[in-house]
Amino acid sequence: MGMKAMVLKVHGGTEGFALEEIPDPEICSGHILLKVAATSVNPVDYKIRQGLLPVGPELPGVLHGDVSGTVIDVGNDIRDFAVGDEVYGCIGGFKGMPGVLSEYALADARLLSKKPANLSMEQAATLPLVGITAWNALVDRAKVAQGQRVLVHAACGGVGQLGIQLAKALGAEVHSTASNQAKMDRGYEMGADRMINYKETQVDGYVSGETDGLGYDVVFDTVGGTCLDDSFQAARTGGTVVSIAARSTHDLTPVHLKSLTLHVVFMLLPMIRNQGRESHGDILREIKNWAELEKITPLVHKEVFDFQEVGRAHEVLESGGAIGKVALRANW
Repeated sequence: MGMKAMVLKVHGGTEGFALEEIPDPEICSGHILLKVAATSVNPVDYKIRQGLLPVGPELPGVLHGDVSGTVIDVGNDIRDFAVGDEVYGCIGGFKGMPGVLSEYALADARLLSKKPANLSMEQAATLPLVGITAWNALVDRAKVAQGQRVLVHAACGGVGQLGIQLAKALGAEVHSTASNQAKMDRGYEMGADRMINYKETQVDGYVSGETDGLGYDVVFDTVGGTCLDDSFQAARTGGTVVSIAARSTHDLTPVHLKSLTLHVVFMLLPMIRNQGRESHGDILREIKNWAELEKITPLVHKEVFDFQEVGRAHEVLESGGAIGKVALRANW
């Protein structure tokens, strides 16, 4: 027996993807077998495809970690899931962990939660990686609290849109940046109290205008590069900066002069190192509850792709033209 899969044959452009038949996964202890319903594209996926990150599977290999689907078999030691359950999680697409661009997928049960009942499979598949990342940053690290003023960069990015909603649900006053009016409008729809066009207003301008020159209690950098420097500038004295993209060189003088706390989040570590994987399932259960209370609703790009169109889906995200997460449905 075999199953259909979109296999990456070589690193580089999207032409490296090919539809092939590969062996069915086999159930094993601690794992769950899923019939895959949907996935989504994260920047890590296209960077692995390009060969820019050394965390991907051996080629030919199957990419993508985010998944939603239905349980069709469980390991003999699994108690929290049963055949027929609809689940979601980020489960693979990295070294030693096959991805989910296939009819079926094998998942470590610790990385899964039951799917939010009020979300479609496509919506649910956009949440795991960005949701866990935003939770790690704002709940685990920054410990955002009622009444704080929080700045989230890139309102319509995958992590940014979850950051706005999460910070708002935690009771913060939330400001966010975006590059145009359409994205600013979406930021307000997701609950931002103030939106800032960063192409029109420099950091000192919005710190002065929006915080009376004091700066933000927490700044969430979801972009990296010069955005991390901007984040140091935007934080108040004694404030907190959290970055998910710190693979770069920076002058830490403002961190010292303002006595800032700097956190860096690398969401993939529990998966790659097989340490603390149960934390991902725990966070996804929290996000499920908040989604069902309608405190979190994923922003999904208007065009949803079939798995065979994964190359086009990557191109849309890489182009910067997506508003929200780019989702794919398993429509073989």
